[in-house]
Amino acid sequence: MRKEWFFDRICGAQIAVYAEDGKIAEAAFERGNSAELTGNIYKGKVCNLVPGMQAAFIACGLERNCYLPLGEGNALFTSYDGEGNAVRAPDLHEGDEILVQIVKPPRGTKGAKVTCDLSFVGKTLIYLPQTDFLGISRKITDPAVRERLLKEADKLREKGAGFIVRTAAEEADRRHLKIESEYLKRIWRSVQRSAQSAAVGDVVHREYDLPFKIMRDSLGGVTHIYVSERATFEKMVQLARMRPDLSERSVTLCQGGRSMFREYGIADQLHTLASRTVALENGGYLVIDKTEAMTVIDVNTGKFTGDSDLESTVFGTNLAAAREIARQVRLRNIGGLVAVDFIDMTEEEHRRLVDEELTAVLGHDRAKSRVSPMGDMCVTLFTRKRTNNDAADFFLQPCRHCTGQGTVFSDIYLAVSLRGEIADCFADDYAAAIVDCSRALMRDLLFKRYLSEEARGAWREKRVYFIPHEDWEYGRYAVRGDNAKVLSLPDTAQILY
Repeated sequence: MRKEWFFDRICGAQIAVYAEDGKIAEAAFERGNSAELTGNIYKGKVCNLVPGMQAAFIACGLERNCYLPLGEGNALFTSYDGEGNAVRAPDLHEGDEILVQIVKPPRGTKGAKVTCDLSFVGKTLIYLPQTDFLGISRKITDPAVRERLLKEADKLREKGAGFIVRTAAEEADRRHLKIESEYLKRIWRSVQRSAQSAAVGDVVHREYDLPFKIMRDSLGGVTHIYVSERATFEKMVQLARMRPDLSERSVTLCQGGRSMFREYGIADQLHTLASRTVALENGGYLVIDKTEAMTVIDVNTGKFTGDSDLESTVFGTNLAAAREIARQVRLRNIGGLVAVDFIDMTEEEHRRLVDEELTAVLGHDRAKSRVSPMGDMCVTLFTRKRTNNDAADFFLQPCRHCTGQGTVFSDIYLAVSLRGEIADCFADDYAAAIVDCSRALMRDLLFKRYLSEEARGAWREKRVYFIPHEDWEYGRYAVRGDNAKVLSLPDTAQILY
């Protein structure tokens, strides 16, 4: 199987896509002005304590105060086998200044969730400088290997601190563990120095950006990596030299005139992630809706009529749906509670088999899931751990004409898509690209300067003109190339920067 990662930085956003034999299986998005906050450490200030909730609210310089639960103990580490002294709730008072780390980013009207139990994640180890805990991944099952790794990790920690041995450490030797442990300890010492002079709200440690988090966590067995930006490419090559499972020759810089995602057939697949409906291979389809509390997925037979009786037709559709649901929640990074309304099946054995199929295919996902048994109404509930931003947050934004009740394509996604079509125009040797679009979209693209980097760099010898249309819907646009020395354009046309 061909396993490939694609990393692109477009219009101030970072996009990472994982494909298996050309079909995307995983995608992650990070806006330049709102990078993933999880893992960042802030110097915060206790604003108020709520004894009834066993919680404190911490000002960290974000839009909303952060939520700090005080009664979780070692709850953050229960997904690992290990032991250690229970983490005591800090003795806090209003006005105290403390270091906190974000464990869940802000979503909707909720502020970020933070912890005082700081952790620093490496490829093979997680360092816990203030938590007396020694743990190991449950995916390492060989008793001799577990014993060896725990002994090595125990030797590396100082009093009052701890380590968690990650799955990737299974093949690591003593030297590798020691080098990484010293590196993580140096980061902690740097955080302590920064915190001494930092003001409330300052970031004293920032988590790696998107490509390097992926490089650290999930590149085992990958056959090739494609990168669009030279600076990222050079760092990737340096990291590849440090990895025994990855050759620097597998990293390719893609700096042709065309969009990398369009060149490799990824762009059209990404576009489908913004759709509510997902077609199944047998003619059925899914409808995916996101609510404040959960994600709801409805399964429909569509054009699939089957070859025999109704029960067999429904059972076949539900099996296909279970496989596609697992793929979609991974692709869209849907986290939290998911409710699936399967088509009604009368046979209990069929309901059990659909549950087993859903559990099995979710088991291939890096994010942990837990499936509850299907009820008589053929509704299955499962939970999935959120590992990154929901894809919908990148592709969609509230519609300005219906008070937020509906959604439209986001300005950043339209900028990325539009940029690809303009690049194709210039790759086809046109001297100018003319973009017809809605006035609202033109205003957002120019005001937020999404295409400023291209205008200053690769397109500096080219011309891009926008022609606004008052009656076009927000996401509508059309791009055409022109080589005329004198262009015939309306008075409303505006040049890119």
